[in-house]
Amino acid sequence: QLTASPFLRIGQLSNVDLNEDIHELETELPRQHPNEIPHNEKLLSLKYESLDYDNSENQLFLEEERRINHTAFRTVEIKRWVICAMIGILTGLVACFIDIVVENLAGLKYRVVKGNIDKFTEKGGLSFSLLLWATLNASVVMVGSVIVAFIEPVAAGSGIPQIKCYLNGVKIPHVVRLKTLAIKVCGVILSVVGGLAVGKEGPMIHSGAVIAAGISQGRSTSLKRDFKIFEYFRRDTEKRDFVSAGAAAGVSAAFGAPVGGVLFSLEEGASFWNQFLTWRIFFASMISTFTLNSVLSVYHGNAWDLSSPGLINFGRFDTEKMGYTIQEIPIFIFMGVVGGILGALFNALNYWLTMFRIRYIHRPCLQVVEAMLVAAVTATVGFVMIYCSRDCQPIQGSTVAYPLQLFCADGEYNSMATAFFNTPEKSVVNLFHDPPGSYNPMTLGMFTLVYFFLACWTYGLTVSAGVFIPSLLIGAAWGRLFGISLSYLTKGSIWADPGKYALMGAAAQLGGIVRMTLSLTVIMMEATGNVTYGFPIMLVLMTAKIVGDYFVEGLYDMHIQLQSVPFLHWEAPVTSHSLTAREVMSAPVTCLRRIERVGTVVDILSDTSSNHNGFPVVESNPDTSQVAGLRGLILRSQLIVLLKHKVFVERANLSLVQRRLKLKDFRDAYPRFPPIQSIHVSQDERECMIDLSEFMNPSPYTVPQEASLPRVFKLFRALGLRHLVVVDNRNEVVGMVTRKDLARYRLGKEGLEELSLAQT
Repeated sequence: QLTASPFLRIGQLSNVDLNEDIHELETELPRQHPNEIPHNEKLLSLKYESLDYDNSENQLFLEEERRINHTAFRTVEIKRWVICAMIGILTGLVACFIDIVVENLAGLKYRVVKGNIDKFTEKGGLSFSLLLWATLNASVVMVGSVIVAFIEPVAAGSGIPQIKCYLNGVKIPHVVRLKTLAIKVCGVILSVVGGLAVGKEGPMIHSGAVIAAGISQGRSTSLKRDFKIFEYFRRDTEKRDFVSAGAAAGVSAAFGAPVGGVLFSLEEGASFWNQFLTWRIFFASMISTFTLNSVLSVYHGNAWDLSSPGLINFGRFDTEKMGYTIQEIPIFIFMGVVGGILGALFNALNYWLTMFRIRYIHRPCLQVVEAMLVAAVTATVGFVMIYCSRDCQPIQGSTVAYPLQLFCADGEYNSMATAFFNTPEKSVVNLFHDPPGSYNPMTLGMFTLVYFFLACWTYGLTVSAGVFIPSLLIGAAWGRLFGISLSYLTKGSIWADPGKYALMGAAAQLGGIVRMTLSLTVIMMEATGNVTYGFPIMLVLMTAKIVGDYFVEGLYDMHIQLQSVPFLHWEAPVTSHSLTAREVMSAPVTCLRRIERVGTVVDILSDTSSNHNGFPVVESNPDTSQVAGLRGLILRSQLIVLLKHKVFVERANLSLVQRRLKLKDFRDAYPRFPPIQSIHVSQDERECMIDLSEFMNPSPYTVPQEASLPRVFKLFRALGLRHLVVVDNRNEVVGMVTRKDLARYRLGKEGLEELSLAQT
């Protein structure tokens, strides 16, 4: 949710609580704040927790693993494949649902408006048609925005940044809940039907991830139903692998690109990877494309013809008349440069806009009003452009779904209307495949300019919507314009086919905005069904990424940074070798003894000033001469389960056996562990003792305090840790490294900079 970061860029940055009124802010700013952060627009939020990719190998875990024999492991493996198949099927069905509903609702809206325009063109009074169009759009978008703003704000936007963070190991609240999925699907249908400059492809990735997280747990916490299946997978390690499969299935349902989905999951998402995972993810993606394909084929009435692999189908490009020659390669590279510059401009504008939204438009009602305003403006702009355009084309042989005649002669239609009076997906396909001469250069130029700003304004609204299709559309428009001007300059040479340049422009623009390389190349190749263009598309995307990165970072990374998420990149900052673990770590550390008083544990957990989640366990000898060496690590969630089940004994008879807990007790509490406030411990019980030795992880990862930051970072990132204990040469705990300590160091313009931590 973008509306919670405490950024205020006013000379020096102040960290101001956003719920104050704006008038109060204005009076407060001249005074120096106590928590003034000089020249630092970058904060890290403390509200995000880390996921634990590392299993806690305590005695319970080891006992259970020893009990499982070879056949049981085989059933676990089979269950994994079954879950992947189910993820694929359900993601495909959700995609079908979105597609069919959007098609019908949008078709209905366009028929109503078209009939209205045709009626009023003859007898005058077109302003009424404009009013009807704008009202329809605004009211549909209002519903879509209200459900997002008031019910589940995480469902806003495309959801790709959130899923990226989740796979990186950051626990974003509510991101993989069932409620989020419902709001996401309804929201994306409403925002596409409401005529905003958005696509329905981005949210598919989020939807796939939610489906995966839900199925793999074998129960729904929202519906309070436990199906008692897949209990083995109730931990972060397994859940995260399935979520990456879900994200891949989402991409592959959206674009009909299973390989692209796997590569997307590899490039943008999953931080941890192995071969078995790759194969399972590919399986899920294939199944999802196949499901979508068969259901849509049945829906379109040709049950045996599997011809619509994805939500967007760019149509096939003919290789015969659409080859490319060696002298076109510099032209493609030039297009990549243009795409990179335009993409950087898009991101910079969106950055300022998001800053403004975070600062002022943070109340849900204001967000809904803004979404309605954008919807109305989009309709108005489209109408005015169609009204002013005098670009008429003959209807014969054209494939326009809703041809608007307006002031054209009979048998002709307004070609500006094909771009605006259509869902963005259809417009992209038209720009790729309409024969040369279908568009006036003036029309394309105006359309590119207007749509660029509309799309930029729309991304980051409180509606669920993706940025893929609008950026493809902008790129296809200027690419086609480029192709037309080329054939004009070369006196109509055959190789300047506008459709081919529209494809390259679309790739360049999308690459310049989101900066994906590998997966995007493959997605474009699979969606157009053409391998010939692999090389030019790759060139264009590489150029766009290099040029764009010179100015600003990609859109998704920018939004992750704006939400001040502690995101860990692949490598530590380049110049950080001078820092050691001692400088990075958080100290002092709250340690527990191996046999601890219950009262002490409760007090430590209830202390609001230190909401630690991991506690090193040290040797509990009363004898002071002995070193209090590190014995293990125990998590807050484990302690809470122990207190909830009252696993402790009176002080007198320590030899008595405690109540045996099974690993199942910990799994049943996952993922929403009760807060410590909900657990009641009586005064007598506070005096009891609790023995942590069989629940703690006896072999936590540790580093010596002299280790350099890149080394610590590599260990932490590659193993997906949540806590890394720093010890001195006597094995005494001196500090703890968590995700926030590492994410604080970032390469800025002047070199290594350290971010400050904010409570919000």
